[in-house]
Amino acid sequence: MEPEQEVLLALGRVRLAKFMARRGVASRREAETAIAAGRVSVNGLVAEIGAQIDPAVDVVRFDGKPLPEEPDKVYYLLYKPKGFITGRDDPEGRRSVLELLEGLAVRVEPVGRLDFDTEGALLLTNDGDLAHALTHPSRDVPKRYTAKVYRTPDASDLRAIRTGVFLDDGRTSPAKVRVTDKTDKENAWVEVTVTEGRYRLIRRMFAQLGHPVSKLRRESFATISIRGMERGDLRPLTGDEVDRLRALAEGRSPEAVRPKRGKGFAKPKVTGVPRRGRRRSP
Repeated sequence: MEPEQEVLLALGRVRLAKFMARRGVASRREAETAIAAGRVSVNGLVAEIGAQIDPAVDVVRFDGKPLPEEPDKVYYLLYKPKGFITGRDDPEGRRSVLELLEGLAVRVEPVGRLDFDTEGALLLTNDGDLAHALTHPSRDVPKRYTAKVYRTPDASDLRAIRTGVFLDDGRTSPAKVRVTDKTDKENAWVEVTVTEGRYRLIRRMFAQLGHPVSKLRRESFATISIRGMERGDLRPLTGDEVDRLRALAEGRSPEAVRPKRGKGFAKPKVTGVPRRGRRRSP
């Protein structure tokens, strides 16, 4: 927890934008935009940017309406298909992954981002504190990818990825990498695990080494895997998976967070969860 957050917590106060996000009416960024536009009031007065409130005392209204009660925390994994952005709005008119969540009764936000032309594991939750912790650079949360690259990386290329590749925005952090397969057309499949969240990191890293990426899939995020899922599938996390996320958010190493057997899917108090993906053949 940030020092400022600890002070606010001790005083029983919270940032207004964060409070609105907790109530499920907007993301923190959207809440800040609404506050700047004068759409939010505290105790009858127009709120200011950076305002702090005491939830036990202050009355907050958004567009003249009181905020709903804080919803239960929910956690989902989406197998994001290619051709979708992870934001809510796009100037180019591209489709958002949030269109795949129609019917979900609780507002959720993506944890981090996944490129438009990349598919794979994308966490979604309304737990803003957990999402913030999992995307904070200090947590070194692992993200595992499978990439199809042109030409097979040699020992020197793999060593560069393991020690750090020099990009225009700095040297990359050490990553795990291995070649998993070779094709008959000068291509190779490579598995790489990174702990950074830089823009298009995997593609830029391999391109720098002379191995442009033609296909990219995120197999897991923070140890949560899409194994057994199909493109477009959405599922709630298991209780064990949520425990693992919380442990990682607290700064514990992934190796210390082992899956436990015997736990079924978590059952958040949500109705209208959509079924996604193709029906499997019996």
